[in-house]
This record gives sequence, C-alpha cells and structure tokens, in this order.
Amino acid sequence: MTRVAAVDCGTNSIRLLVADADPATGELIELDRRMKIVRLGQGVDRTGRLAPEALERTFAACREYAEVVRELGAERVRFVATSASRDAENREEFVRGVVEILGVEPEVITGDQEAEFSFTGATKELTGHDHMAGPYLVVDIGGGSTEFVEGGDGVRAARSVDIGCVRLTERHLVADGRITDPPTEDQIAAIRADVERALDLAERTVPLSRACRPADGHALVGLAGSVTTVAGIALGLKEYDSSAIHHSRITLGQVREITGRLLGSSHAERAAIPVMHPGRVDVIGAGALILLSIMERTGAEEVVVSEHDILDGLGWSIA
Repeated sequence: MTRVAAVDCGTNSIRLLVADADPATGELIELDRRMKIVRLGQGVDRTGRLAPEALERTFAACREYAEVVRELGAERVRFVATSASRDAENREEFVRGVVEILGVEPEVITGDQEAEFSFTGATKELTGHDHMAGPYLVVDIGGGSTEFVEGGDGVRAARSVDIGCVRLTERHLVADGRITDPPTEDQIAAIRADVERALDLAERTVPLSRACRPADGHALVGLAGSVTTVAGIALGLKEYDSSAIHHSRITLGQVREITGRLLGSSHAERAAIPVMHPGRVDVIGAGALILLSIMERTGAEEVVVSEHDILDGLGWSIA
C-alpha cells in the first residue's frame, strides 16, 4: 500500500484526506478526513486579491494539517488550490506560505482538472453498483465555482463556471458590509439570473437540458458542502453524519422546499439547524439555489449525494 495525503483548498473550505491506497483491491482506505471553513475567497470577486486575514486563516489550517500528515507518515502529499487561487492577483503569497508550512507547492489547477478529479472521486465506487452503474452527471458546487462533468467509465465532457455559494452571496447579498438577511425577492432573482447564465455557458460543453430523466439512464451526483448540508436537512439529522449522507437520494421536491426555507429564514434560524456548519450559515441559501437550478435545468428528479469527491480523486492520482 501507499500512504497518501491530499489537500483541497477551495474558496470556502480547506480539506485534508490521509489514506492508504491499495492497488491490488482498488480501495482507498481512509485514515483521516477533516475540513475547516477558512473563506480564502473572501472579497476576491470584488478586489481580485486574497485578503490578509483570509490567508492567515488558511495558513493556520495548513499548520494543523501538516502535523496530521507527519503523525500519520504519509509518503506522498499533493495540495491543489481551486477557484479563489485562480482568480487572485497575489496568489504567489499564498503559494509561498503553503510551501513553508507543508513543504509542497500548491498546484493551482484548472477548472477542467478539478472536474476530472471530482468525477473520479465521486464515481469510482459507484461503478460496482448495478443501480448506480452510470452514466453520471457530476456537479461539484463550490464556494467560487461549480464543475459539471458527464461521463461513464471516464470523463466525456467537463466545464467549470464561476458560480459558487460564496461568490454569489458576496456579489448579490452584501450591502454596506452586511449580508441582507433574509434576501429580498429582487436579490434572489439576481442570483438565479447569474446561475441561469452560467448554466447556458456550461451547456455549450456538457449536455444539461433534460439530461437526467430516469429514462435517459443518467444519475445526477452532487458533491460538496452545499449539497451535503441540504441532504442532512432533508434527512432530518440531529447532527452531521457523513455515513448517513453518503449515497443518500434527495428528491427535487425536497430540494425546492429546503431552498425556499433557507432563503426565507434569518441567520439565527439557519444557525439553529443541527447539521449546519457555522461557516455555511451565510452562504447556504445561494448554494441551495444553485443546486435547485441545476436539477430544474437537467430534469433530474433526485440527486445522489456523495461525500467522496475531489479529495478521493486526488488520492488516486497520487497513488
């Protein structure tokens, strides 16, 4: 076996996976998986730069992760950075900090690379299940971007577009430094319009319209915190439980009802939801609306929720 460590640094969160990769069985045996909300993308859509306080939050998480990697003795480490780092003018400052702490240079990957890793991570274990044999449309709703990947045994088409829960919240729901709570109908319409334009763009590459009807054989697979949080709410969990959420199936009706509830609630009401991470309270409404818009565009009656994603794909790429 090869012990590997993968770090995924996105716009909203930074996540670590340490696992043993067994090439004989095709298994990725998880030893440690953790996540911290650092909001690296704070203000990037507006300023084009990574904020000093966002960098420090991220470096603090990196220091914790470096200790875990050393303790578990990972032989190979790979660190990738996604949307916020692609967009920032001062990303070299970010790169230098990561190298000093973890000893590896972060790879600022393209949206297409991100899509391929996410697809591999999300679908590798699904292919052995007859009821989820594919083909798949995988959507990874991040903080700054959303990736769409369509394929079966491998990727056939992929596209990354600049819609994410943090980016759209900062673009449409912040006024005078404060988030409108709850958002107005006009603000919700503005988010929806941005999402629809992005879906039009994605559809130039990836077949979306009415692509996930049961008769077509496609399964819509949803990844990342916005999707898993909506799933946790739909399942009525009393606390976040990744084993219950992983491979759960959430219907279009449930997503529509939960999205409406989130967009109509106050900060305190959202924070009181048992599965809600404190770092998602302000951005979950936009994230849920992105998921709802995708399901309506594709015609999907349900989304299969996966806790395995880009981290798992990275793990396999290292091994």
